[in-house]
Amino acid sequence: MAARRPRSASEHDSDDDSYEVLDLTEYARRHHWWNRVFGRNSGPIVEKYSVATQIVMGGVTGWCAGFLFQKVGKLAATAVGGGFLLLQIASHSGYVQVDWKRVEKDVNKAKRQIKKRANSAAPEINTIIEESTEFIKQNIVVSSGFVGGFLLGLAS
Repeated sequence: MAARRPRSASEHDSDDDSYEVLDLTEYARRHHWWNRVFGRNSGPIVEKYSVATQIVMGGVTGWCAGFLFQKVGKLAATAVGGGFLLLQIASHSGYVQVDWKRVEKDVNKAKRQIKKRANSAAPEINTIIEESTEFIKQNIVVSSGFVGGFLLGLAS
């Protein structure tokens, strides 16, 4: 793309029109679109790869993570549900006697400990969230591919 440069009076005599060349590729390298959206310090760490390569890398790793998450989640749900079912059957058949007062006391004690730990862990959680947000901002292309692949992996 060329922009016409204003000519002085001495240049009007010349038939040669002079143009200033604007290199859009260099401009695009210096002014990434994500800098306007996510701030100056953003930009992918894997910037040496093309956008398509970054999306494919994120998509493939996201799909693998989603697929494994789905399989492990089903296995964990089956194990926990089966354990509760077996415990109920054993309790109903008389093999197991449950002291519900002791269970209630232990559950209340666990609640108090969790509340105490949750209040002291708040600054650490905020730091982790801030670091994760900064990582996603710096790797927006790979992150978007990962999220898409993860959702596809969960669906398959």
